[in-house]
Amino acid sequence: MMRRDLFGQEHELFRAQFRRFAEKEIEPKIAGWNARGMTDRETWRRCGEEGFLGANQPEAYGGAGGDFLYDAIVMEELARLRAHALMISLHSDICMPYITTYGTEEQKRKYLPGAIAGTILLGIAMTEPGTGSDLANVQTKALRDGDSYVLNGSKTFISNGQIGDLFIVVAKTNPDAKPAHKGISLFLVEAATPGFVRGRKLDKVGLKGQDTSELFFQECRVPASNLLGHEGQGFRMLMEKLQQERLCIGVASIASCRRTLEDTIAYVRERRAFGKPIAAFQNTQFKLAELATEVELGQAFVDRLLVAHVRGEEIVSEVSMAKWWTTDLQKRLTSECLQLHGGYGFMHEYPVSTDYEDAAVQSIYAGTNEIMKVIIAKRMGLA
Repeated sequence: MMRRDLFGQEHELFRAQFRRFAEKEIEPKIAGWNARGMTDRETWRRCGEEGFLGANQPEAYGGAGGDFLYDAIVMEELARLRAHALMISLHSDICMPYITTYGTEEQKRKYLPGAIAGTILLGIAMTEPGTGSDLANVQTKALRDGDSYVLNGSKTFISNGQIGDLFIVVAKTNPDAKPAHKGISLFLVEAATPGFVRGRKLDKVGLKGQDTSELFFQECRVPASNLLGHEGQGFRMLMEKLQQERLCIGVASIASCRRTLEDTIAYVRERRAFGKPIAAFQNTQFKLAELATEVELGQAFVDRLLVAHVRGEEIVSEVSMAKWWTTDLQKRLTSECLQLHGGYGFMHEYPVSTDYEDAAVQSIYAGTNEIMKVIIAKRMGLA
């Protein structure tokens, strides 16, 4: 692998520090998390204590004030270990920026220090049983009543649903708004609020260690001071933050592809058939040469987007391209690598089997790959 020029010396020191921490305190717990379907709060607290949850957050609230590349390093190192259960990117890079960017000073001081310390775990509640990609059509309602809003509705596929303490909830404050998206607002809802109900922890094909749940709001009374931004601004805020969310997916997907590929190369060198290593067969060589090329192409594109994102550029089209392309590659690559493992690839004894399962959802969440192509086409002037 070529040296990646986007990281400076401080970034590389941070990577070495986080890698040591992750191998010591995260890797030994992964199997237990996958069996249990959830992480543990102590590990989150330790991550916060060591500064790994707030590297990109303002120093005023306990963060390190670094750039987004520090958070990208955390994503890559967790993917390398297959520590998908510990959803640091969801917490630090998808949820936390809503508070940092749109929160009042009171909201920031109330929630950011705990989130950075790993004592307040975050989640975002967008998807509903009948509403996925069509966010403007959410049915959860938040109606003003005095100095509160009363929330009613249901959400599904919510990461950190069981363990989370604070959720950014997408709800309609004006169900009659035309167009519909102008009626959407965002709320900071504490899990301890009466009427906030955790539903089932969902049983998934892959990502077994990730806590993914249903949430219900039953006459859930939230202080008006927990409105994020202003009424009717929710859809705009969601659209502004989806650029970073989709870039996070691309970063992790390429890192996961690289780990699967490395493990498969090691396997085919050792595994023998017809008296020689599988690596000696031209089909194996061609397949792995093709996949290695695609990983490097994907890495080059993702790295270019990381640099542009840190510069503050608007790259919605490009991150949409990266999201669909890298996740599509991840699905193809894990399938090809499983095939090269033969029957052993179908056994959970070999990590490629779970890589294959975990890859399945990558083209679905954070906006389906079909939606990514719609976004790209619109921005090309084709709609």
